[in-house]
Amino acid sequence: MKFLALFLLFALSTVVLPAIAHAKIVTETVPYEYDGVKLEGFIAYDDATDEKRPGVLVIHEWWGLNDYAKMRAKQLAEMGYVAMAVDMYGAGVLATTQPEAAALAGKVRGNPKLMRERARAAFDLLSSNKRVDPSRIAAIGFCFGGTCVLELAYSGAELAGAVTFHGGLTAPQSDDLQRIKAKFLVLHGADDPLVPPAAVQAYEEGMRKANADWELIAYGGAVHTFSNPAAGSENKARGVAYDAKAAERSWQHMQMFFREIFAKELAGKK
Repeated sequence: MKFLALFLLFALSTVVLPAIAHAKIVTETVPYEYDGVKLEGFIAYDDATDEKRPGVLVIHEWWGLNDYAKMRAKQLAEMGYVAMAVDMYGAGVLATTQPEAAALAGKVRGNPKLMRERARAAFDLLSSNKRVDPSRIAAIGFCFGGTCVLELAYSGAELAGAVTFHGGLTAPQSDDLQRIKAKFLVLHGADDPLVPPAAVQAYEEGMRKANADWELIAYGGAVHTFSNPAAGSENKARGVAYDAKAAERSWQHMQMFFREIFAKELAGKK
C-alpha cells in the first residue's frame, strides 16, 4: 500500500502538476473612459495560448463591479474565453447597502442611452484586445447586468450572443427592431416577483417583432438572484434567494449556447 501511495504521488507530480502550471489564469485591471467618466474593468484569460479566442463581457449586479462578477470572469477564462467584467458605475464605485445599490442602478436604468453607451465602451475595449476574435463576442449579465446586456444587444452591437441570468427584462423599442444582430438566451426564475409576467410577455413580443433568434428558460421555484450564493435563502419569501439547482443548470445552458454561437470548441477546453 505504501508503495502504491508513493507511485500515485509521483504520477501526479509528473503528469498533473505540469499541466496545471502550464495553464495560468491571468487577471488584469484595465482603465477606460466614457464621456469623461473613468471606468475600470477586470479582464481574465488563460495564458496557455496566443490564439485569438471568443470574448465574453460580464455585467455586474446592481452592487457594482464586485468579487462575484470577477469570479464569473475567472470561471469563463478557465473555460478558454477572454472575459471582461464591466464597470457600469465608475472606477471604485460599489454599493454596500440596498438603498445605495438602488440609487446607482436607477441612475443608469433611468437613462437607456447612458446604459447602452457605457456597455458599448466596454464592448469596444474587449473587441480591441489582441487575444480576442472580434467576430465572436458575447455578453452575459446578472440582475441589473442582464438589463444592460439586453440594451447593448438592442443598440445593434456586433454581439454573437446575449445571456441574462435573472435579469430585468426590457423589450426592444421600435427603432431597435432592425438593428438587432445577437442571439438571445434568457435564464429566468419562474417565480421571480421582481420580473412580473407582463415584463416577460413584453420581452417575448419584442423578440417576435424583431424576428430575433431567442430562447427563454424558466426554472421552477427559482426567484431573483438565483445564481449567486451570497443571496442566501432567508429572503426567498421576498423574492430574492440562491437556488443551487437553477444556478448549475443555468450555467450549463449558457455553455451549450456558447458552443452553438461560437461554432467550435476551444482547443483543449470543455
